[in-house]
Amino acid sequence: MLENKCPRSGAALAAGRFAAGEDPAKREQILDGAKRVFMRLGFDAASMNDITREAGVSKGTIYVYFQNKDDLFAAIMERERTRLAESMRDILDGSEEVEDGLYRFGVAFAERVTSHETISAMRTMISVAPRMPILSQRFFQDDSMNIRFFLERFLIRQIARGVLRMDDVSQAARHFLELSTGTFMKMRLFGHMAQPPSRAEIEKQINSAVRLFMAGYGASPDHARPA
Repeated sequence: MLENKCPRSGAALAAGRFAAGEDPAKREQILDGAKRVFMRLGFDAASMNDITREAGVSKGTIYVYFQNKDDLFAAIMERERTRLAESMRDILDGSEEVEDGLYRFGVAFAERVTSHETISAMRTMISVAPRMPILSQRFFQDDSMNIRFFLERFLIRQIARGVLRMDDVSQAARHFLELSTGTFMKMRLFGHMAQPPSRAEIEKQINSAVRLFMAGYGASPDHARPA
């Protein structure tokens, strides 16, 4: 009988241990600490020593999980992207009425992308984009964890219900995303708006976005969310 040489033996699993680099809680601990450092100092000023202190782990432990600072930053951005996409998916999956779904999605999306945390992350990502172009591209690729993917899926359901008409679903989804943020995101990103827009401002923007979207893509002319 062959000897079991797998490091994750039954005894190790029973003790709740993980092979090197496979403890999800430790990985999250590192990512959380690194995120705080990157948001506070920016990518270039942050050092691995800063991250080890903030995360409360040794530098050797970090290198078990991540190859370098670039790899660590990419993992943080991917995690945040996935979390945002999942939250948007849950909103749309729980919506059947087109205007209600668009409205709730739009409000949540606008609030999230104009928040201090997201704006700080976007500024940091812009600063590293020339050196890490693939990282930026991940946020716009058409895969199953892209925000636009879930919006497109919702729009396709509404087309099947006969309440929307459009030739290009992907283009229509882009239109709604742009309508939802208006100029808020650009104003926040470039420092013209120091604080996130109020809930009332966002709701006003989204009401307008839904009306414009339905005017362009509604299957009947009377589809418009009341002000």
